[in-house]
Amino acid sequence: MGKTFAGARLRRLREERGLSQAALARLVDLSPSYLNQLEHDARPLTVPVLLRLTEAFGVDAGYFAPPDTARLTAELRDSLGGELAAGRLAAGDLDELAARLPAVARVLLDLQRSHRATAEQLAVLAGERGLPVDAEGARTPHEEVREFFYRRRNYVDELDTAAEELSTTIGLRRGEVRPVLAERLASRHGVRLSTAQDRSVPDLLHHYDPAARVLHLSSRLRPGQQAFRMATQLAYLEHDGLLSELAAQDSPADSVTWSLTRIGLASYYAAALVLPYRVFHTEAEATRYDIERLADHFGVGYETVCHRLSTLQRPRLRGVPFSFVRVDRAGNVSKRQSATDFHFSRAGGTCPLWNVYEAFAAPGRVHVQVAAMPDGRRHLWIARAVTRSPGGWGQPGKTFAIGLGCELRHAHRLVYSAGLDLADEMAATPIGLGCKACERPACPQRSAPPIGQPLTVDEHTSTFIPYPIRRPTEGRPGLSNGLV
Repeated sequence: MGKTFAGARLRRLREERGLSQAALARLVDLSPSYLNQLEHDARPLTVPVLLRLTEAFGVDAGYFAPPDTARLTAELRDSLGGELAAGRLAAGDLDELAARLPAVARVLLDLQRSHRATAEQLAVLAGERGLPVDAEGARTPHEEVREFFYRRRNYVDELDTAAEELSTTIGLRRGEVRPVLAERLASRHGVRLSTAQDRSVPDLLHHYDPAARVLHLSSRLRPGQQAFRMATQLAYLEHDGLLSELAAQDSPADSVTWSLTRIGLASYYAAALVLPYRVFHTEAEATRYDIERLADHFGVGYETVCHRLSTLQRPRLRGVPFSFVRVDRAGNVSKRQSATDFHFSRAGGTCPLWNVYEAFAAPGRVHVQVAAMPDGRRHLWIARAVTRSPGGWGQPGKTFAIGLGCELRHAHRLVYSAGLDLADEMAATPIGLGCKACERPACPQRSAPPIGQPLTVDEHTSTFIPYPIRRPTEGRPGLSNGLV
């Protein structure tokens, strides 16, 4: 066993149980001075002491395991970028906070989110009164919904298990999904289906009329899409209270964010019903996570499979932990979920060296990339462009790049790792969280200066790097020649 320092966790557990240091020392047969040193990280936990503590507190040994702080550190750097830029904090301070006091770090992040929500409300009030609006740092309701799922690592056990139970109850089988869902809607809820197209609203894909108890589905929807919307309606009809309860955990009831969270949770339930956890997990493992084979097998779209793969985090039956992202040609991220420590930055967009942008050059082709983050962690990313059309000549469609990534230690479980030298660190493409938050000073593709880093300015010199970082021996920071 390597050295494990868990002072903050030990102290917090002791205080939660209402024990003094002297009382705990007697309980586990240690001297008070030794326990004091453990709580202040002056000494590491040894195996015998760890066993005494787990027995005394009735907790698993994993409680004292060193936390994986990469995700938390990335969130702190993203949220406190302004403090880093002003020099009030150093990157090392955030690393230490995440490692030693993770609970405090999460409270700090919650306070930042609350601050952004307040700033957004003030911006709205100011705009209504014709006052200057400054909503910098405000988080939109859609971003709040993304954070809701991100904090839960994109897995909601209550809905996932409920959907799987219903799937078993109604005998949902591959190839018979739509008729079985239609029967459930009709027999249990008195809801009938209609595929008659309302020509007055040509863009409408589905609509539920609660008074007439009719679910209207556009004839343009593919069979898998129709099944998904039927399953979504079942989520509202069978678990309306649970959806509201879960959404209210992070947002006030009847707020915009609360309503959007309910929609997100209903969509989550629909995917878990159409693609039941154990059935889908078994097939994913059997095909080595071959996305296109899974899409053909279950009769759903490429994006739907990717999204469902990113949710396979049920305890004791976990799949590969994935991060999921959907971007457009301009780099706008419309979906992002993560069951991993990969953190999507809110500052400055995403990294242009990421293979999700290569996908637009060859739609329909799967692109594979081994990417290295600034902290040395490497990931395997799979990206492919998907296009949706409303139908009809001259109608603009939608094209997105879908990215699915996992840490390299899981890559051998994926069919996409075939032929790759996963051990060659030099073969990985260096990417970052986004230009403003990225710590790579020598990146030639950088589109913005890094937050908190002083830049070199020299009117007599130019460099291939657009924003050269000022070395400690240089003069005061100024604007880079990459800006002029």
